[in-house]
Amino acid sequence: MKQTEGYDHVERKRLLFLGLPWTFTVYRMKEDMLNVKSGFFKLVQDDCYMYKIVDVKLTQTFMERICGLGTITCYTGDTTDKELVLKHIKNSEEIKNYLLKTSEEARIKRRTVNMLDIGSGDVGDVDDIDLQ
Repeated sequence: MKQTEGYDHVERKRLLFLGLPWTFTVYRMKEDMLNVKSGFFKLVQDDCYMYKIVDVKLTQTFMERICGLGTITCYTGDTTDKELVLKHIKNSEEIKNYLLKTSEEARIKRRTVNMLDIGSGDVGDVDDIDLQ
């Protein structure tokens, strides 16, 4: 895994055959942003701030496990891409953990932490309670 140009992690999409990096997609991550750069004739760059990443999922097919690769799906609150998929990358488990950790730190830093209300029951409206 390379650390270049101020990015914490730089990975390339790889071919499933032997995990060779012969594609034109580069995934770059730093503490506040995830950047996906793809294309040869038409270059497309997609950015997502880390605080917008809500959940991360790692999947590995049988062939990916043989080649030491994995596919990471980032579920985001971004308007352009609800799901960012980092396909066939090396060090996928390490990068998944990095994304989870840095996205949580970015949400805390920006004070945008979402808490789910699980199992609190039906409380109702507090204004309707008679206190006498």
